[in-house]
Amino acid sequence: MTVARWLMVARRAVLASMAVLASAADGAEPKSYWVYAGSYTNSKTPSEGIYKFELDAATGKLTPHGPAAKLANPSFLAVHPNGKFLYAVNEVETLNGEKGGGVTALALDPETGALRVLNHQSTKGGAPCHLTVDAKGRNVLAANYGGGSVACLPIAEDGTLKPASTFIQHEGKSVDRSRQEAPHAHSINLDRANRFALAADLGLDKVLVYKFDGDHGKLTPNDPPFAKIKPGTGPRHLAWHPSGDFAYVIGEMGNTVTVLKYDAAKGVLDAIQTIGTLPADFHGKSWTSEIVAHPTGNFVYGSNRGHDSIAIFTVEASTGKLKATGHQLTGGKTPRNFVIDPTGRWLLAENQDSNTIVVFRIDPQTGALAQVGEPVASPMPVCIRMIPKPAAGK
Repeated sequence: MTVARWLMVARRAVLASMAVLASAADGAEPKSYWVYAGSYTNSKTPSEGIYKFELDAATGKLTPHGPAAKLANPSFLAVHPNGKFLYAVNEVETLNGEKGGGVTALALDPETGALRVLNHQSTKGGAPCHLTVDAKGRNVLAANYGGGSVACLPIAEDGTLKPASTFIQHEGKSVDRSRQEAPHAHSINLDRANRFALAADLGLDKVLVYKFDGDHGKLTPNDPPFAKIKPGTGPRHLAWHPSGDFAYVIGEMGNTVTVLKYDAAKGVLDAIQTIGTLPADFHGKSWTSEIVAHPTGNFVYGSNRGHDSIAIFTVEASTGKLKATGHQLTGGKTPRNFVIDPTGRWLLAENQDSNTIVVFRIDPQTGALAQVGEPVASPMPVCIRMIPKPAAGK
């Protein structure tokens, strides 16, 4: 890497840190956030759908407000860029008599945090488990785990969803016959420029790359069409470094994070590092789940289901590579998705099989986590999202 390139990357990290500090200093940050937890709804859980909470931005106190929307398996959530709509997958094999899972569109009232169902659309594939809204708020992109496919659903001006404009079936398998006998698309993310969509497929050990036409809701394979991940890794979720120059892919089966350098002009990923998520002295069974980059770009976090912890990594600014610095137990079983608030002060982790959400304070210097208060009850939480609560009178 040239000196000029190194300086540019370092400058981005510094600016991100300054932005976080400035928002706290000038009072621009919200006093509180609405927090939504998606869940599984079945005979084994009392969950009714999506649950609502309020997070105090100053203290980290999380207050429950009960069910916000009653839906079938709204396991993963995404908020529209305008903050007025929320979208939830319905992680099922059939929806309204049609084969394949779906996505539900909900109107979101920023003042009260209330949710109202607008409509549902099919994802054309079974068990959708992840979705994202594009930067312009024109489309929802969904990954179908059971179906091994991805879909794009356009968004109407009123927030409702139109039928899928693109559906792509993945093909192939990988080395583990028990888990990788077929494609299993586990997530889909857009790059910072809203030009390429990246789909991590656990069954193929690939991150597939698609050119994204947001105006027409179209996905087409890029050239090259994918980045290979080490066989048996089982790529699950992807997180971007704030610079947009690096992507971090967490491997569910390999308990690893793969660092990939990203060429934003071409949509090309190149793996430059693989690092483990578990302590060296841990020999039990564990599978990773979520990966999140801190807003400053200084830290990356990943969740371990089995070890039941959050793995903590520091980021080398010049290369994007990771250094393992420790683990924080989540105080429960099976931590799934987790989220960091926009200021980088709080991390909210979900313990799916303990029915709790736990708030941690993030040390801005080391990235270490410290629990705040007691765990908050939430039936089988799977995904958590937040939006700023408007100040009174605004």
